[in-house]
Amino acid sequence: MTAPIVGVTSYVEPARFTVWETTATLLPHAYVEQIVRAGGQPVLLPPAGDPSSALPRLDALVLSGGGDLNPAAYGAAPHERTGYVRDLRDEAEFALVRGTLDRDLPFLGVCRGLQVLNVALGGTLHQHVPDVVGDVRHSPAPGVYGRFPVKVEPGTRLAAALGAETVAVSHYHHQAIDRLGAGLTATAWSDDGLIEAAEADDRAFTLGVQWHPEVDGCLPLFRALVAAADGRPGQRQVKSRPGEIQVGGA
Repeated sequence: MTAPIVGVTSYVEPARFTVWETTATLLPHAYVEQIVRAGGQPVLLPPAGDPSSALPRLDALVLSGGGDLNPAAYGAAPHERTGYVRDLRDEAEFALVRGTLDRDLPFLGVCRGLQVLNVALGGTLHQHVPDVVGDVRHSPAPGVYGRFPVKVEPGTRLAAALGAETVAVSHYHHQAIDRLGAGLTATAWSDDGLIEAAEADDRAFTLGVQWHPEVDGCLPLFRALVAAADGRPGQRQVKSRPGEIQVGGA
């Protein structure tokens, strides 16, 4: 049986590497490492063309972190601190979420990924968390994670995946869920009342977390995603002929 194929959304940003300075499709390597450690095979999905057309070949999807959503998507004017908006990525990821929900494909949203899921289902966002909670610990400084606990709702998919009801996690977000989208239930909170995770009530495995499990090396969460993908009725079990390359997917 092939390893479950896990699509991961990626950034398109100016980047510098070796002798080059150019626009690049990129993703922090921690996502790749955690998916591989969990038993999956990651495949990067750039916001180009129609990435949702790849969904029939995937067994699970991870929506990675990134810049802010365009607040027009939930009927709001931009806050002065809203930034790094990439309309092309918003459009691509909304299409991926819709297709994933239609197929009931196992889904994990990370930070921005949770926000995309929420807005796709009609929810809204707090555009600048310090305005809500009065401090900057959710994003203490550029490139610096804030680490503090969240409380997980017992009996949820998230609690089952993590095996704990309180976990210390790495935060780096200045936006967060305000009004929940249709069909979503909040499943974790920080002690200042912010929603830190949510999952879909009517899907086998659709959840998002506001923190960064890839940074924490949170293997149980990625293992739960890969296990959900591996157990899907549509997950292909392909025996290759000699010399033939195997391709997994749903």
